[in-house]
Amino acid sequence: MYFKDKTLLITGGTGSFGNTVLNQFLKTDIAEIRILSRDEKKQDDMRHDFQARMPEYAHKIKFYIGDVRDYNSINDAFTGVDYVFHAAALKQVPSCEFYPMEAVKTNIIGSDNVITACVNNKVKKAVFLSTDKAAYPINAMGISKSMMEKNVIARSRQMLPDGPVLCLTRYGNVMASRGSVIPLFCEQISEGKQLTVTNPEMTRFMMTLNDAMELVLYAFEHGKQGDLFVQKAPAVTIETLAKAILELKNSDVGYTCIGSRHGEKVYEVLVTAEEMLRADDLDGFYRINADNRDLNYDNYLSKGTKKLETIEQYTSHNTERLDVEGMKKLLLKLKLFGGEY
Repeated sequence: MYFKDKTLLITGGTGSFGNTVLNQFLKTDIAEIRILSRDEKKQDDMRHDFQARMPEYAHKIKFYIGDVRDYNSINDAFTGVDYVFHAAALKQVPSCEFYPMEAVKTNIIGSDNVITACVNNKVKKAVFLSTDKAAYPINAMGISKSMMEKNVIARSRQMLPDGPVLCLTRYGNVMASRGSVIPLFCEQISEGKQLTVTNPEMTRFMMTLNDAMELVLYAFEHGKQGDLFVQKAPAVTIETLAKAILELKNSDVGYTCIGSRHGEKVYEVLVTAEEMLRADDLDGFYRINADNRDLNYDNYLSKGTKKLETIEQYTSHNTERLDVEGMKKLLLKLKLFGGEY
């Protein structure tokens, strides 16, 4: 067990991902799990929840108030930490479109502060969570996450041999996570309202929180400096998703098309064509090795690489496509529909 007697810190740990980590690891032989976030209300709710559900293990959870935007507010939380999962982020596409500089402060500068805290406190390894919206980004959230990825890779190149290993994960929609569309659809059904579908042909990757956890652990176990990991996942059209939820809820409220929101794509990309040039296919995962060429581009005037036009990107349009029945099976894994997650 990699975490035996170790201390793990999760930034943004009061969110869906942090709760999943606690539920999975709190009863193991891990020494301590630190939750770093800026919302004392969510921390208090989490504290009471785990004290009630896992009273004999809740003492392993330590809470730290801090904001990744402010290095001085987070540095002390990293003292004595072995490993870090960086999940703190602004994740909502529309809000980042209206407040792009807030996305810059949290997703770019904040993640850089986390790297610096890892270096200064001799953390062994840190996994940074990214999103499919960072590949060919068209919205502020995706652009800020793409810059986070670029900076993690750039700083991994500069790392001394005894410095922390910095690696990344990139994944698509985590079903039923806070602010996602599935809880919204369920709420609309409970209120007797039609489901608000943006573009029925829009496709999105679908993952459970357990899938997201599995990806992060895979990156933690296998990641080397600058590696980016992607888990292969099925996708679904928004129309199919809506129909599957309506059938599972035995509802006839139907749906209405409202048009795409600010900054939305018709489909998402998990691995770009350019990244596929240096990606390793590891069965259920792709590992995109860091581009560690230096700035001496004279080496590439006469010698190129594989032809880009022969490489296909990995998108929610060309991955496995779920039908209504397939989507229903996936939804039944969620607590919203009586499942585990």
